[in-house]
Amino acid sequence: MNAILSAVGEGVLADYVCGELLDRYEVVRQTDFTSEIPKAANLVVVLHDDWPSSGYFETEEVLQQAGIPWLRGFFFMDEGIVGPLVRPGTPGCSQCADNRRFTASPGDLQHVQSSPLGIWHTAHLLIAEIERVLQGSRTHTEEHMYIVNLNSLNSSLHFILPDPLCEVCGSLPDDSSAASNISFKPRPKISPESFRCRPIDDLKPHLAKDYMDSRTGVFNAKGLDLVSPFAGVGVNLPSFLLGDEVTGGRSFSYAESELTAILEGLERHCGITPRGKRTVIYDSLNRVADQALEPSKVGLYSKKQYAQPDFTFEPFDPDLPIDWVWGYSLVQESPLLVPESLAYYSSGFGSGFVQEGSNGCALGGSLEEAILHGMLEVTERDSFLMTWYAQLPIPRLDPNSANDQELLLMLQRLRAVAGYDVHLFNMTMENGIPSIWALAKSVSPGKLNLICAAGAHLDPVRAAKSAIHELAGRLIYLQERFDAGLEHLKQMLDDPYLVLQMEDHALLYGLPQAEERLQFLLEGQRPLRRFDEEFKRKASHTDLTDDLKDTIEVFRRLNLDVIVVDQSSQETLRNGLHCVKVLIPGMLPMTFGHHMQRLTGLKRVLQVPVELGYAKKPLKIGQLNPHPHPFL
Repeated sequence: MNAILSAVGEGVLADYVCGELLDRYEVVRQTDFTSEIPKAANLVVVLHDDWPSSGYFETEEVLQQAGIPWLRGFFFMDEGIVGPLVRPGTPGCSQCADNRRFTASPGDLQHVQSSPLGIWHTAHLLIAEIERVLQGSRTHTEEHMYIVNLNSLNSSLHFILPDPLCEVCGSLPDDSSAASNISFKPRPKISPESFRCRPIDDLKPHLAKDYMDSRTGVFNAKGLDLVSPFAGVGVNLPSFLLGDEVTGGRSFSYAESELTAILEGLERHCGITPRGKRTVIYDSLNRVADQALEPSKVGLYSKKQYAQPDFTFEPFDPDLPIDWVWGYSLVQESPLLVPESLAYYSSGFGSGFVQEGSNGCALGGSLEEAILHGMLEVTERDSFLMTWYAQLPIPRLDPNSANDQELLLMLQRLRAVAGYDVHLFNMTMENGIPSIWALAKSVSPGKLNLICAAGAHLDPVRAAKSAIHELAGRLIYLQERFDAGLEHLKQMLDDPYLVLQMEDHALLYGLPQAEERLQFLLEGQRPLRRFDEEFKRKASHTDLTDDLKDTIEVFRRLNLDVIVVDQSSQETLRNGLHCVKVLIPGMLPMTFGHHMQRLTGLKRVLQVPVELGYAKKPLKIGQLNPHPHPFL
């Protein structure tokens, strides 16, 4: 008995495909869905000569209810589209495909006259795929779609990653207190010296295949940095909300840098908006205070800042309803409500009570791994800002004392290739987590004079290498921006409120005139300190979870909470990747734009210098460094 093919649509494509299949299958034709689809149909094919202006929502609704798989074919501008093959109840529908395609490649919307050969070629790709489905053979458009250039006949097959936010097949669970609970599991390290529980090589077969595609990918382009001292790769993350954003990977090989760039981009992708659960709580702090984070604990703006006429943020109002998401307190070991605008860094884009960045966001091969590295990032930024605001004369380190040949070669290469001497400083705060400030000083005239970066890690040598990679990976980009905007940078020197963008902070200190602001570090009378003098060796664990528990205990003793919001989505979990946002209320959040610094409510910046022996009594706000920070 011949299979039954239901064909919906009209036009050249529909006529040609149906005409070719009439002698092989029972083809039931109709122009639209006003007539009922035959219940016995093995496949529905929906054919249009133009992409329907309303998309395929009606098709999805009718055929999901009918429980029949379907395949589409249509022309859009100068391209033919075939697929994806949609199976009812399976994520990855036509809307996912269109979301991915329009985000990754919005393209030129100017109509181009198509070649008849292109139309014929698209039709034959459709016919071949229809036959595979009806004959039970392996299909090409399962989770994929063809894109055909109607003029050149170039045909390419593109993966469709199901979109968790899809209006048709997305099925985000409601955010809940129970789902936010975290219980740790053993996570053996991949090697005794590692702080990861999954080798990056395990991800090689998956990352580019699942996430990188010029037409439908989460990332649509990559670029190799062949000029910087080390191997750098950038991948482009397109977004309707924020536009294109490049995330970078830096290592000693381009292959590994590409993987780390994609991982960095996935972290950014998950941090922009909730993609793993649906926000359901909209209420005021006063109504949920007994189970919520008090926003003032994370640092707010001053009354003077809020009063600025062009300031886009409003003072927090405990009576005003806002969106809340569930996080989990690792110190209190209980769920906790967190303002969504603190948990996802564009939720308060242009509104809300503070601007939150990616501070504390991390991706890992397990939840435990992601949490540990999120805590380290919070620590790194806090240590840097503490050092800057209090102008702490932190110890300068002797890199030779680290007994690490790779570290020394990195420093030598930066001088030989880039023309910079790198000085390392110990900016570890009272928590004892090794934190390194790296300061690159140009030895060549005409280049940026100073560039600063930071790193924090349980291993101080790794912290130093991380900071050096940050410096090396941005040198060329910053130099180009510096040369192009020199006159404007000179104005920033006199008016700190012209420092508005992230890059402005680093570029300002490329000016030789700004060097005096870093004399609290560069003053040369202090002796170099050895790594083993500054960093005491700690117990080595074979399980990453033990390192995480030790680190949590550090903050518990300091009476600082550690709150985790799980930002993972099905997009990352398909490959066992977890993404989190870590908040440690009381620690200083990294901000960009001098007018955006958040210090109100954070007494730590005034008190810790005393605890570390740098001051005899708590500082006053007026004593803090008035200049924009130089964080890269």
